[in-house]
Amino acid sequence: MIAALWNNLSALNAFDKKMQVMSNNVANVNTNGFKKSQAILREGESGGVKVDVHQVKTPGYPTEQLEGDNVVETETSNVDLTKEFGESIVTQNAYTANLKTIKTQEEMLGSLLDIFE
Repeated sequence: MIAALWNNLSALNAFDKKMQVMSNNVANVNTNGFKKSQAILREGESGGVKVDVHQVKTPGYPTEQLEGDNVVETETSNVDLTKEFGESIVTQNAYTANLKTIKTQEEMLGSLLDIFE
């Protein structure tokens, strides 16, 4: 039972990190040249959940900006808000499911201890 609890706690940490990465992406959606990051969850070597974060190098849309008398070509960020918000809903639901699993384990352990008293 303790190993299952550890797995759920590592999943909570992983989903938290993933939400932080997505929040940073959303915060920088209007920052020209910003390259979003992506958090990929995977099974850890000894169980649990690990997070790999890497930068996504796809280009943003080209734009032109006036700086003084010169026109400078820049690039928008490569953040797609529809994907970020959709993924955040999935991440939030997974986080909530792990919290409920921990709560159920706590209740089961309490019941088990009550039986042996």
